[in-house]
Amino acid sequence: MLKILGLILIIQIVYVSAFTLRMILTLKGQKYVAALISTMEITVYVFGLNLVLKYLNHFASIAVYAIGYGLGILVGSWIEEKLALGYITLKVISNEVDMNIATQLRQNGFGVTTWIGNGRDGDRLVMEILAKRKNQKDLYQTILELDPKAFVISLEPKQFHGGFWTRAIKR
Repeated sequence: MLKILGLILIIQIVYVSAFTLRMILTLKGQKYVAALISTMEITVYVFGLNLVLKYLNHFASIAVYAIGYGLGILVGSWIEEKLALGYITLKVISNEVDMNIATQLRQNGFGVTTWIGNGRDGDRLVMEILAKRKNQKDLYQTILELDPKAFVISLEPKQFHGGFWTRAIKR
């Protein structure tokens, strides 16, 4: 019975991890990769469900199935986080209007658009920065090194049109 419980746990983790990745990829517009993953996902699901139904009279099989579901969500989320698919946009507002933050960020390879905004206490440097998600931590750390008091908002864009980034994305 221990082998069966271990198999149920592994199958459930694989199934739910694939389910989690498929959902995230679908939301990011990666429908063909998501469809491919779903083929594997449903096959694993049928095997796992069949196994649990054979041992439905054992509470442990149901408990392991449920635990595997939760672990599968964690594993799937961890995998997606490591893959860091897609892009992010950071809106940064700095009190330091005269600082050379944008130039330094551009020198680090980030696309930066700037303008002067007006806040409660005067002019502010507003920057919009597009970067690959896998570079998000480095970008955020660089911004805070350049201006520890910067106000930063992170967004995940879904569509792109125009600008130099669209040429780089299509490659």
